[in-house]
This record gives sequence, structure tokens and C-alpha cells, in this order.
Amino acid sequence: MENEHASSTNDYTEIIQRLPVSKRLAYGIGHVLNDICASMWFTYLLVYLHLVLEFDATLAGQILFIGQVADALATPLVGYYSDKNRQSWLCKYGKRKTWHLIGTVCTLITIPFIFLPSFGRESAHNSVQLIYYVAFIILFQFGWAAVQISHLSMIPELTPTEHERTELIVIRYIFTVFSNIFVCCIAWAVLHITNNKDSSSQIGPDDANKFQEVLLIGLGVGSITSFLFHVFVKEGAVDNINGLLHGNARPMSVLLKDLRLYQVACVYMSARAFINLSQIYVPLYLHKSLNMPATSLAVIPLIIFLSSFVIPLIKAKLRPKICKKCSFRIGVLLSICACIWIQFGRDITYTSSQIYCIAMILGSGGSIMIVTSLRITIDFIGQNINNAAFISGIMSFTDKLYSGVTIIFIQYLESKGSYQNFYRDILVYICASSAIFGLLMTNQFFRNTVSPENEHEDLLSEEHVSRA
Repeated sequence: MENEHASSTNDYTEIIQRLPVSKRLAYGIGHVLNDICASMWFTYLLVYLHLVLEFDATLAGQILFIGQVADALATPLVGYYSDKNRQSWLCKYGKRKTWHLIGTVCTLITIPFIFLPSFGRESAHNSVQLIYYVAFIILFQFGWAAVQISHLSMIPELTPTEHERTELIVIRYIFTVFSNIFVCCIAWAVLHITNNKDSSSQIGPDDANKFQEVLLIGLGVGSITSFLFHVFVKEGAVDNINGLLHGNARPMSVLLKDLRLYQVACVYMSARAFINLSQIYVPLYLHKSLNMPATSLAVIPLIIFLSSFVIPLIKAKLRPKICKKCSFRIGVLLSICACIWIQFGRDITYTSSQIYCIAMILGSGGSIMIVTSLRITIDFIGQNINNAAFISGIMSFTDKLYSGVTIIFIQYLESKGSYQNFYRDILVYICASSAIFGLLMTNQFFRNTVSPENEHEDLLSEEHVSRA
């Protein structure tokens, strides 16, 4: 028994040696293009539709809703076919990397049209404009889903150890934060330089070209990182070393009957919904509720993403000492504190200084929740990798569908008559509700999965592998 344990430890050590820092970084940049596009989609698309193209709330909501539904439907389908071990010549490149490449091409050729006014927009009916944008959005969301699912499902195949997987998740998330910071910095530079004559000016119809400049710069950087990912990450280079990686013992019919699958999906959905909804409505809250200048639409999201970058680094040092359930609770607590502060923020000091503290707390809480939910997802996949992409697709399906329904509901409420604090109430009640729901699902998942004693043993195992 002792020799078997020593052999297992040596196997883990061998795998860790086969994942140098350069390969981890190369893996991390494989999602940068998606992250840049997601930052433009969630942070600035609704602003672009509302304030630049001057679409009414219903039409803008329909465009985002269709995009979220298209993504929701694409993710499990991409996951299912990505998991299938087809013997075609194309998939010899790697079944995950093949889907990643297809998704990258679809993304690059479609998203520029989403941030362009439709031809003849001034005289076109709303339904015509809706068809124009939906055609590009559906193909874009398919490409985005293909990159997201293939990239995430590679983690269990690159290493069997929980410690290594967690490191890859953190590296992936750090590059996500870098991508968001990059977009915000470009947006701030473009808005600041072009609005230097009037620092208090707000976004308007004349700013369409500024959003296009930000997007094109981002796509240039994202194309380079995607190219480097495909060059330096070799799919299957460490697969099945010493038999540590193996096929999924759970048939699809059994997997779909597993209650824990849906509990994990709800945990991931709530964490992602909190981040997505706050990312969408914070800029509109700043513009319409607080009447802050255009540059604030770049500065405040930038602070949110900077705090999102710092927290995972601190958390990685404390990871062996903090269980996943406690970690998620901390993220929820920070998120709710930020929502309560937004509810009671009133005087001039709120817009001059307090709003920046709130941005830091929002970023910290959201980053803790999403990193923890990803760790729970990867743990649920375990060493059974054949359904990794499908499980990731189910996670993303619930996230996108919930976000899409929530967005169209919010836009419907606004079309019926909004008020000055409408977006403040959205951030307070909708975002806080998502965080609380995630906390309830996390508690339920761990109640059905592990006892406190087993969870303690799991932590000791993590610490042992980390030392190995």
C-alpha cells in the first residue's frame, strides 16, 4: 500500500514536470481573443446600442437576448461533438484544437460587423436591423462557444492533478482579467484623447468610430495570442501518461440523471451571471443614474478588472487553507456588500471617491466566485475526461440562458418606463439575488457530495500534491 502511494506521488510529480511555465502561459493566452470579445460584448455592446445607435430598450434587449440564447444552444452541442473521437483527417490536429481553430475564425470574421451600423440604418425598419445584427451574432456566438468549450475542456486532459488544474484555471482567469483591463485601457485612451476638449462629455451618436477602433485593436492582439496558443500547446502531449487520464466511466444517460451536474451548473451560472450583469449595467448606471462623464465608462470597469486580477493571486496562496465552500461564501459576502453600498450611496463623495471602492469590491467578489465555481466544475469532471467538453457546455448553457432571459426582462421593464435609479436597482437586486442563489446551490452541492470530514481530507490531499 505504501509503495502504491509512493508510485502515485511519483506519477503526479512526473506530470507536473511535463507542464513547464511556458506551456501553462501558452495555454492561458488561448482564450484571450474570446475574453476581448466578451469584454466588448458585455461592457460596451448595450452602451453602443443604447447611446450610439440610439436603439430603444426593447430592440437592444432583443439583440443581446438572441445572442445569449444562440450561445446557450451552441455550447452543449459543441461540447458533445468535441467529445466525440472522430477519425477524420481534420481532427488529427487535435479534437479540442480543431474546434478552437474553427471558433477563432468564426469570431474574427463576424464581430467587426456587430459594432458597425447596419447599411441604410436611418431608413431601415427595426425588424430589418434586427435581422442584420442577428445573422452576425449567431455565427459569432457559435465561434465564441467553440473556443470557450474546447479551451476549458483541455484542462483535464493536460494534467490529472487537482493542484495543476487549479493553476491552469487561475492562469486562464488572470489572462481573462488582463484582456478586460486591456480593453478598458484602450477605451479610456480613445475616449480621453478624443474628448480632451470637454472632459465632462458623455457618449453619443458621434462616437461609433471610437468603439470600432477599440474593437479592431483588441482583435489584432487576440489574433496573435490565438496563433501562439496553436503553435506551442500540443494537444495530447501528456495524455494518459501512466494511465492517470482515462475515459469517462459515466454514460451520457447516467450523467444527465446526476443531480450534482445541475447543482454545479447553477453554481457556475450564478457566479457568471453576477459578473456578466454587473459588467453590462455598471456603464449604464454610471451614465444614466450618476451622470458621470464618458471616461468613467472605462475607468470604473478598469478598477473592477484590476481588483479581479489581484484577488486570485492572493487566493492561490491561501488555497490549501480555505475550502471551496468557504471561498465561495467570501465571494458572495463581498458581492452583497458592494450591492448594499450601491443602494445607499447618495452624496457628492459617492461619485468622487466611494464608487471606486465599490468597483474594487465588485471585482474581488466576482473573481472569487467565478474561480471557485470553475474549480468545482473541474473537480466534478475529475479524471473522467471524455465528457469534459459536454459538461462544460452544460455549465455555459445555463449561464447564457439565464443571463439572456434576465437581460430581456430588464430591457422590457425599461421600455415600460425607467427612472433615474433604474440601473442602480438592477445592480442591487438582480446581481445580489444571483450571488445569494449561488451560495444556496453551493451549500446544497457540498451537502450532497462530501461530509466535513471528507472535505478536510480533500484539503490535506491538495496540500500534499502541492508540496509534491
